[in-house]
Amino acid sequence: MQLYMIRRRSIWANEDELAVTNAKSAKVGEDMAGRVRWIRSYAVNEEDGRIGSVCFYEAESPDAIREHGDRIGAPSEEIQPVRGAAVKQPDPQPVQYG
Repeated sequence: MQLYMIRRRSIWANEDELAVTNAKSAKVGEDMAGRVRWIRSYAVNEEDGRIGSVCFYEAESPDAIREHGDRIGAPSEEIQPVRGAAVKQPDPQPVQYG
């Protein structure tokens, strides 16, 4: 499997919508085990006020990532293979909203 970065722009209006998609993603990931594996995601604030994401998945192909995105209602059109990583610091603690 190859590591990929997926950029989803302005998909969600709020945290509740994002949480629903995250739950779907975990379930569909179980159904697609061996083809797609969700590694991590970062939610980002978009210029239009909506929420987007930068996600990292291992997958057998970009088509498997597109299928996963279609099944969770979060299109996955911006897909790039990851060439490598340079981890300088561990991820900070998750941001708490509310």
